[in-house]
Amino acid sequence: MARTVKTPTLRREEILAAARELYATQGVRATTVQDLATHVGVTRGLIYHYVGDMDSLVTQVLDSYIDQFAADVRAWDARRTPGDIDAAVMECIGLFRRYVPARGDHKVHTGPPLPRIDDAALSLRFLDRAVDALVDVLEETTIPAYAAKHPIEIVHVRHTFIALIHGLIALVRSQPDVGDDVLATLVRQTLRLAPNAPGEGQSPATTLEGE
Repeated sequence: MARTVKTPTLRREEILAAARELYATQGVRATTVQDLATHVGVTRGLIYHYVGDMDSLVTQVLDSYIDQFAADVRAWDARRTPGDIDAAVMECIGLFRRYVPARGDHKVHTGPPLPRIDDAALSLRFLDRAVDALVDVLEETTIPAYAAKHPIEIVHVRHTFIALIHGLIALVRSQPDVGDDVLATLVRQTLRLAPNAPGEGQSPATTLEGE
């Protein structure tokens, strides 16, 4: 029986998937090239051949998480109800909760497995890049859509969003029991969001602003 030969693209995707799995279960820096090679069933040399050195692999894997975050924000923006600011805020908080599990066992993380970044400098770099990428998406989609219907009452819009997201992450991690209603109020206050127009917002717990 002929042995199946995988294409370079498939082999690389297989290695990246294995790295995501191992990073989630045992940590980024704790995962070695040999761990990956054993998990995939290839030699160490093939790991280097397909994905480069470990620093390059870490960057590729963390970038894949950031791409996933950004895609989910775009999907949220596409499905929100125009004008229903209340619902948009609540759905956005729900999306936020999927990716920012609280410390300890107070909240159950329901989103995709996240990497255990066992390196403080790498964790900060990943967080900064992720937040920048999310704000990039908001600047392309949600923010101009909101501005088309409402005056933007804040200045330094990009910096405000960056400070807001970082602040929400810190709050959820330090106070695991903070409620979604508190997070939603902080979002509305910080961004000075307009109230729903009359007749809009019939479902108060579903989707940040309107078009």
